[in-house]
Amino acid sequence: MVIVTLFSLLFGLMLVGVPVAVSLGISTLASAFLFTDNDLMGVASHIFDGLNKYTLMAIPMFVLAGSLLARGSAATRIVNFAKSVVGHLPGGLPIAAILASVIFAAISGSSPATVAAIGSVMYGAIKQAGYNNQFAIGTITTAGTLGILIPPSIVFIVYGVSAEQSIAKLFMAGVVPGLMLGAMMMIATYILAVRSGYKGSKRAPFSEMFRTFKESVWALLIIIVVIGGIYGGIFTPTEAGAVSVVYALFISFFVYKDLKIRDLYKIVLDSAQTSSMIFFIIANAMIFAHFLTDEQIPQTITQMILDANVTPLMFLIIVNILLLVMGQFMEPSSVVMITVPLLLPIGVALGIDPIHLGVIMVVNMEIGMITPPVGLNILVGSGITGLSMGTVTKASIPMTLVLLLGLILVTYIPAISLWLPNLMFGY
Repeated sequence: MVIVTLFSLLFGLMLVGVPVAVSLGISTLASAFLFTDNDLMGVASHIFDGLNKYTLMAIPMFVLAGSLLARGSAATRIVNFAKSVVGHLPGGLPIAAILASVIFAAISGSSPATVAAIGSVMYGAIKQAGYNNQFAIGTITTAGTLGILIPPSIVFIVYGVSAEQSIAKLFMAGVVPGLMLGAMMMIATYILAVRSGYKGSKRAPFSEMFRTFKESVWALLIIIVVIGGIYGGIFTPTEAGAVSVVYALFISFFVYKDLKIRDLYKIVLDSAQTSSMIFFIIANAMIFAHFLTDEQIPQTITQMILDANVTPLMFLIIVNILLLVMGQFMEPSSVVMITVPLLLPIGVALGIDPIHLGVIMVVNMEIGMITPPVGLNILVGSGITGLSMGTVTKASIPMTLVLLLGLILVTYIPAISLWLPNLMFGY
């Protein structure tokens, strides 16, 4: 009865438009009041204990660093470099947009920021070159999802805190799947461009490649500074967030000189609003997770699954279907915070590696971000192009199918996710 009431209230409130964080809090408190003798005055202490985690400090730092780079010329410089490398191929400009998205994802850690930064630069150029919407915005919107898979990833930080897993291992687990999905999208774009009759152009001379690389090298170096610093033992993932902000400020003000002091207020305010939204979700999800644990709901569901002789293969199919549906309606951090307390114990009992499960969840969230009605990347793509959400969604379908194929590979070939963490951490 507790389980039915809790989830009926949760999804009922969300269906009538109540924000996810508020729905989590109300459904949990109401269920606790109706079915337990717990002292509800202790809720505040549970929230504080849940948020009082050193690792969570990385979230506002990476959000701010991504905002600083997205507002400056870093995206344009990365796009110019990508165009010089692959722009001569059939479908070269859309392929360059995907490559630029992969690179920018490793800088910003945010999918919507990647779509906004790369899309605002590339959409007009691709359309002027004669490509249709499928190539002009569909590729950018879809490739932008890699922002939550390629490290540094805010969603991985949220998963790591929820599942009590190493952020460093999760970051490394996202590298190979992220590069694989980016390569799959580029190959699919090339094939579709050839079949659609788009021709290639003259290859850029080496001097042009070197020039654009030199212009973008300061932006590209942040990948080495942040990721290299983490795995070189110089600083922790949390400290890396602060380092990324300092580095972004340095290159924006003193190297590229594309931001002014007056720009900082708006950038910091936007970043604070985004971070506040994430932390409000986390705070309410902490109450939700604590209530689940107190009532032993995850253990009950795990035992039911095991008694039903559900195999790991069947469980992963259920997980993917559940996450794909939830991803259509909810923001990735919300989905992670709600589902980890329920799915992780079952996965561990069935022998599924928690790091692998985390990657599966994030890839599912990627697809959710380009799926209506609440696909954030679709909303951003519509905003920067002026096209309707329906048009952007339709344009994204071919690359969405590529992501679904990638999800199948990542789900059933654990080595794709675990090879690099195993190599680096030997576990």
